[in-house]
Amino acid sequence: MGPRVIVGFLALLLVGATAAPLAAAPAELTAAVSLGDSFIAGEAGRWDGNTSSSYGDRRGTDRAAYKRGWFWRYEQERVYGTSYANGCHRSDVAPIRSAGLAVDAVFNLACSGASTRNLLPAAAGGRAYRGEAPQIDQLRTVAQTHAVELVVISVGGNDLGFSSIVVDCVAGYVTSTRWRPNTCQQDQERNVEARLAGAMDGVADVLSEARTVLDTNGDRDARIILVSYPSPVAESDNIRYVETGWDRTFKGGCPLWDSDLDWANRELVPRLSDALNDVAAASGVDFLDLSDALKGHEACAATARQRTSADGVRSEWIRFISTGVGQGDIEESAHPNAYGQRALGRCLALAFEKLGADLRCVNTAGAGVSAMRLG
Repeated sequence: MGPRVIVGFLALLLVGATAAPLAAAPAELTAAVSLGDSFIAGEAGRWDGNTSSSYGDRRGTDRAAYKRGWFWRYEQERVYGTSYANGCHRSDVAPIRSAGLAVDAVFNLACSGASTRNLLPAAAGGRAYRGEAPQIDQLRTVAQTHAVELVVISVGGNDLGFSSIVVDCVAGYVTSTRWRPNTCQQDQERNVEARLAGAMDGVADVLSEARTVLDTNGDRDARIILVSYPSPVAESDNIRYVETGWDRTFKGGCPLWDSDLDWANRELVPRLSDALNDVAAASGVDFLDLSDALKGHEACAATARQRTSADGVRSEWIRFISTGVGQGDIEESAHPNAYGQRALGRCLALAFEKLGADLRCVNTAGAGVSAMRLG
C-alpha cells in the first residue's frame, strides 16, 4: 500500500469535535502484474489452433485476419496492440489478461525474448530491452500508484537458450535421414548443463529484486508466483505422424526425431521445472508448475487435432513450429496459442485463489479450458 494521508486527522484533533468530519482518503486501486518472457507476454496469441492452410483466415485460426472487400488483410495489432511494433508481442489473451483476476488493473510488462537481465532494475545491472526500461523498474512505477496484489513471473528460458535448443533440434531433423539421424539430445544436454546454474542464479536475483520493490512501496503482502514452462511438443508415443517423411515438417509442424521429443518431455522440461521450483522455495515465493498443463494438446499430439471447432476442446494449444513463410511469424513457434494462453490464464486464476507455495496445474482429458485444475 502507498503512504496514508494523516494531515486531515491531525487537523481534526487540533480544532476539536465541532469541526466537520473529513471524507476518508480513497483506497488505492489494486493491481496484478506479469513480468518475464514470451511465454507469459503472449507470443502466438494470434492463433486459435493450427492449420496447414495459408489462405484467408486460415480456416478460422488467424485472429489477425479480416476481410476488406474481396481481399483478406492481416493486422497483428488486433492481437498484440502497440507491442507488436517493438516485438514484445503482448497478446490480448495473455495469461494475466485471460485469468479474470479480481483486481482493478492488470499490467502485462513481459516482453518476448526477455532474459533475467531485462527484468533486473537498472540499479542492479539490468538492461533496457526493445526500447523499454527493465521490467522491475516498470513494476516500481506501478507499485507507486497501485496496491499490487500479485506479480507472476516467467523467466529463465532465454537464459538457458531454449530457442536455440529448438532450432538445433529442428535443424538436425530436417538435414538428416532415418539411416543417419542427427539428433540434438547429446549436444543440448551439455549446453543445458553448462547454462542451468547461471540461469537459475539470474532467476533468484529477479525474485529478490521484485520482492524488494514491492516491500519498499508498501506492498509487503503482495504475492509473487514463479511459473514453469509447458512442453510444446508431444512425446513419441502420442504423435500423429510417423517419424520419417515430410508430414511432421509440413503438415504437423513438429520436425523432431522421436528420441529428441522424448528427451524434451522427460528430461529437459522436468529438469527446468524442478530447478525453478527450487529457486522459488529458496526465495520464499510461490511456484506454479505448468509443465503438464497443456499435455495432450501439444503440437502434433495424437489426442488433439488441427483446427476442428471454435471451442478448442480437441484442438492443439501450442503453435506449431513454422518457417514464418506461409503464415505468421517464426518466433511464434512452439509457444502456447490463444487456446493455450486461455488455459494458462485459468491456471493462474486457480492459483491466485488458492494459498500454497507449490502448485501444479493440469488439464482434464476431453474437456476445454474451463476444466483446467490444480493437481
